[in-house]
Amino acid sequence: MSYAYTPAPARPGLISRTLNWMDERGPLSWIVVMVGSFIFGGPLGLLVLGFILITGRFRSRARREGIVACGPRLHFHASRPTGNRAFDAYKADTLARLEREQDEFEAFLIRLREARDKAEFDQYMDERARAAAESAPESAPKKDDAPEA
Repeated sequence: MSYAYTPAPARPGLISRTLNWMDERGPLSWIVVMVGSFIFGGPLGLLVLGFILITGRFRSRARREGIVACGPRLHFHASRPTGNRAFDAYKADTLARLEREQDEFEAFLIRLREARDKAEFDQYMDERARAAAESAPESAPKKDDAPEA
């Protein structure tokens, strides 16, 4: 009879679980902890504030992990090969397609903003021309008001 050793899945420690729990609740939980630590121990509040700023806890989880939409592309752990060639090829194709779609969408947003800006500018110019045309006849002297010689 032989026994095979299979390690138990690694369970994160107390600190990791606490940090993850607070991250799931958002920046408000960190603000509460920071304010509480300032109230009950001033230097501890400074340590908590430093930890929040250094680790970027106020940023979204996606940004901390390098998953950024509409910004610089950071290659994160998903770009590592898994060893399965078919899956790696599928993953590479999918990521390339998603990047291409993101570029197309960002170009669409730029065109949309430019079109909106042009429409607003055209509307402004039309209103300005209309206002100038309405005020022009009022400022011109009328034939009835002309002095007689």
